[in-house]
Amino acid sequence: MSAHHSTHAPALLVIAHGSRDPRHAATVHALTRRVRALRPGLRVETAFLDFDTPTVDQAVASLYLSGVREIVALPLLLTRAFHAKSDIPAVLAASSSHLSDLTVRTADVLGPSPLLLATLERRLWEAGLTPADRATTGVVLASAGSSDPEAIAVIAEIAREWRHTGWCAVRPAFASAVLPRTEDAVRALRAEGVRRIAVAPYVIAPGRLPDRIAAGAAEAGADVVADVLGPSPELARLLLRRFDAAAPSRIPALAA
Repeated sequence: MSAHHSTHAPALLVIAHGSRDPRHAATVHALTRRVRALRPGLRVETAFLDFDTPTVDQAVASLYLSGVREIVALPLLLTRAFHAKSDIPAVLAASSSHLSDLTVRTADVLGPSPLLLATLERRLWEAGLTPADRATTGVVLASAGSSDPEAIAVIAEIAREWRHTGWCAVRPAFASAVLPRTEDAVRALRAEGVRRIAVAPYVIAPGRLPDRIAAGAAEAGADVVADVLGPSPELARLLLRRFDAAAPSRIPALAA
């Protein structure tokens, strides 16, 4: 890609949380590769808030040095909790404040979205359920957890909406910060007489909290435990949808 072209096209900078668990970064990179494959002309880079590199600062500097003058920063987060409200804006401001001709726009967080529900269901079918099992299956929607009440309310709302698609029950659970835990939600459904219980982790990448969700599901005897959302095709499409909503509208001739 020539420097001339790159100055006109906004780049997508995916900002992930980062983790000591190497599976986290591997999953994030697999997802960004999928985004690149869906839109070959788009420059897609990854940065991490913690533990992994490049940092946001390094990624912004690298994009700038290569001629990029517009960045759409996309928080790889499912809810608007602390990281989306405080951390990421502060880090982006610090990394771009001295680059006066650089425009940085921040895209919305990923959730809620029908594309995330589609991924949750994809993972449940891969784990052995079929659409015919809906009416007899209770699902525990297991998220990482947050101390932010807005984020918790969003998870509860997603559970309510998902329940309306025919599941016998959908209950939120949290791996940290608030209750109930995954194992509590599984036991509560069991006590209500739900025949089959599936745990659907509402987390993007493997790590300590998803491991805690899986352990809680196993301990309470869940019948089915789905994988994390991971680099699903729906998630890749969702990243592009958030990018397009935040990117400056381009003249059709340039967009070709």
